[in-house]
Amino acid sequence: MNWDTIKGNWKQMTGSLKEKWGELTDDDLQQAEGDRDQLAGKIQERYGVAKDEAEQQIDAFMAENKAKF
Repeated sequence: MNWDTIKGNWKQMTGSLKEKWGELTDDDLQQAEGDRDQLAGKIQERYGVAKDEAEQQIDAFMAENKAKF
C-alpha cells in the first residue's frame, strides 16, 4: 500500500488508526489528514517516541492493514 492510497482512504482509516494509537484524538487525525509526516509528529507528541520510531510504527501499521484498505 502506498501513501497515496492512505490519503485517499483517510476517513475510512481513522478508526483503525485510533485502535492502534488510542491516545491520538480526532483533532490529531483531522490535522494530519493523510500527511505521513504530520501523523508521525502526532505519534511523537502523544507517545514520546523518536521520529524514527514513529515512522517504523507507521510502516508496521501499513503492512498489517494493507488488505483492509
